[in-house]
Amino acid sequence: MEIRKYTADRIPDVLQFERDLRKEEDFWGWEIDEKYIADVAASFEDPAFANSLSLLAYMDGRVVGRIDSTKICSHFDGSAKAYLDWICVIKSYRHRGVARALMQSLRAELKAQGADTLIGLIAANEEAQRFYRSLPNAEIRDEGIWIDL
Repeated sequence: MEIRKYTADRIPDVLQFERDLRKEEDFWGWEIDEKYIADVAASFEDPAFANSLSLLAYMDGRVVGRIDSTKICSHFDGSAKAYLDWICVIKSYRHRGVARALMQSLRAELKAQGADTLIGLIAANEEAQRFYRSLPNAEIRDEGIWIDL
């Protein structure tokens, strides 16, 4: 397995990952259409995404997992934290250490960037719950809320 940063030149690999993901589980709630592709491509040119960090896990010559985050800096206490936006592994590649490798790499990269805490919402499905509860040096606290703007 190789973990690589998601860069604009890897968009085709990620689009194939999204297609492969849907072949095994088709409940993701968004389409891989021209708008999606254009929005993703534009995000690599937009300075608003400078604090975004996404990593890809490659096995067998293709992306089989990804993790996405963004660094959040706050004047509240002068801290730099990060938000875990998404982690996903193609179903047939789960339970092979892909998610753990992605999480470990993300944590190391964020720490090197000066973040001291990674905050995430936990997916409600049982498999995700087991994964998050097994992470070292992590505890579940507080509640999450999604507010549409």
